[in-house]
Amino acid sequence: MGEWLASLTTWLSAHPQWLGLAIFLVACTECLAVAGILVPGTVLLFAIAVLAGSGALTLWQTLLLAYSGGLLGDALSYALGRRFHQNIRRLPVLRHHPEWIGSAELYFHRYGVISLLLGRYIGPLRPMLPMVAGMLDMPLGRFIGVSLIAAAGWSVAYLLPGWATGAAMRLPLPAGFWGEAAVVVGALLLVLGLTLHSSLRGWRLTTPLTAGLSLLTLLALLLGWPRLQQLDQGLMTLIQEQRHSHLDSAMVLITRLGDFNTQLAAGTLLTGLLLLTRQWRTGLFAGGALLGTALANGTLKLLFARSRPEVLIEPLNSFSLPSGHSSAAFAFFLVLGILAGRGQPLRLRLTWLLLACLPALAIALSRVYLGVHWPTDIIAGALLAGGLCASSLSLTQRRSPLAPLTPRIWWLLLPACLALLGVFALWALPEALLRYAY
Repeated sequence: MGEWLASLTTWLSAHPQWLGLAIFLVACTECLAVAGILVPGTVLLFAIAVLAGSGALTLWQTLLLAYSGGLLGDALSYALGRRFHQNIRRLPVLRHHPEWIGSAELYFHRYGVISLLLGRYIGPLRPMLPMVAGMLDMPLGRFIGVSLIAAAGWSVAYLLPGWATGAAMRLPLPAGFWGEAAVVVGALLLVLGLTLHSSLRGWRLTTPLTAGLSLLTLLALLLGWPRLQQLDQGLMTLIQEQRHSHLDSAMVLITRLGDFNTQLAAGTLLTGLLLLTRQWRTGLFAGGALLGTALANGTLKLLFARSRPEVLIEPLNSFSLPSGHSSAAFAFFLVLGILAGRGQPLRLRLTWLLLACLPALAIALSRVYLGVHWPTDIIAGALLAGGLCASSLSLTQRRSPLAPLTPRIWWLLLPACLALLGVFALWALPEALLRYAY
């Protein structure tokens, strides 16, 4: 495998004109029924994305090609299942490996449409679920809508790390960048690794352990940020290189979802609806996590008084560390992810948390894109939100776990919160475009 991968990357390096087609085909194969299990598409995508980031393709071209390829793989898999239905089991490969389609079918029956979103991040299920959806006659319109959303998050999660690695290797980054990056990435991986290990082992103290690790890492970052200036400058250069006038308005729209007034209204609505439906302990958890994050973020900003980047013509007057948008967004969406995972199997709980982090990460990255925050600002905001969400959950579950929310309550919470976020973003868009314009 290693020798074959090295040969492929060497050939693509010598023929970069084929790199776009390679990304499209590998993404399609990774999402194609059966083939996605047999071909190590994740490794291939990372390696090819590194080449793309080295200057052959822009980030947006890379993501669009992977997104399109993933959609095609989904469509072919769905069409295959819709064409053959139950006879699909007679195919030679599936006849010898009935567990592949069996596990996907069980997952689809258990979680329905949501399985196409969650299963996108579970390797063996990703290529099989669209085929199962077609086999079980899922309506085409519903499948297309879910696939459009699922492929977007998947392309960012699987292509962005590789592309960023290639771009970082290409740019003339400040001396000391890679050492600082290794320290920060190593610390974050340690937190995630220990959290996942304790979760998979079923440790009772997983939640307080997560809270402690997140807050300790945050403390180290707050004390050490003056020594991470090369990392901040390098990442800021990398992200600012991708600025495009057509993307600015979209990034402003995304960043408005993390504004203080927006998050205050969304958090108040979420907590209020939980209390209104008599979910007292759940409401206490949500309110404690959101309020605690907001208060801690404001206190830390005043304590460390870090200046913002000088990217904007008129930089904002407030301090930047930690990022209020990052901490508020991660707190709000992590609360939703935690509540969605109540009563679910461990793998599904972790998948809900991953999905919850995607919109929060988009809001956080928009702040760096717009030049309002340093990269370490948004990392600190995410660690603060994660630590306080875990702390609030630990305190709320001292005696017994939180009960899962009923579907009736979810159909009240989600549309109300999403509608509120959308109204705030659209209402503030004209003013935001003027404020962040160059």
